[in-house]
Amino acid sequence: MTPTSSQVVAHLASVYGALYRVLGEAAPTLGDDAFVVRAHEMSRAFGALALESREYVAPDEIEDHALVGAVLEQSVALDPGGALLLYAVAVVIGPRLLVSLRDARIELATDAAVLQLIDHGADRVVAEILAVRGVAARQAPIEDRAWQASARDLITTFDGAGYGESLGLGD
Repeated sequence: MTPTSSQVVAHLASVYGALYRVLGEAAPTLGDDAFVVRAHEMSRAFGALALESREYVAPDEIEDHALVGAVLEQSVALDPGGALLLYAVAVVIGPRLLVSLRDARIELATDAAVLQLIDHGADRVVAEILAVRGVAARQAPIEDRAWQASARDLITTFDGAGYGESLGLGD
């Protein structure tokens, strides 16, 4: 069964909502000033996407994406400095979200308003990934094996939940 436009937008809004909430809550607690600023700016960007998406679906149809929220919260708990949080967004969640947006674009090729929303989301996700790259380029490489294992575990968590390539399109 192909998901409807409303289901797809509700699903995307749930991802954006989880990103907005956790990044916003975490930003003031992070230990690195550059990461604080980046998390705050990402929270604002994803919050704007969540708000824009809510114009297309009833508010009661949207709940934060549980796995996205849990992985982001876990990344903050494991690395209060914030590097793992930015890694989770730029390397783990962002690319999967881009694939979901691409798939949504293919599925909903006849709904011009939703296509515009999808394109705006994809542009914003790419911009946020590039912004994280800019911040990370000014940081020393992380040589800590425990941190690296935690980063791999985030990927394994998504793979194990069936989100190896994308975050899906919703039900």
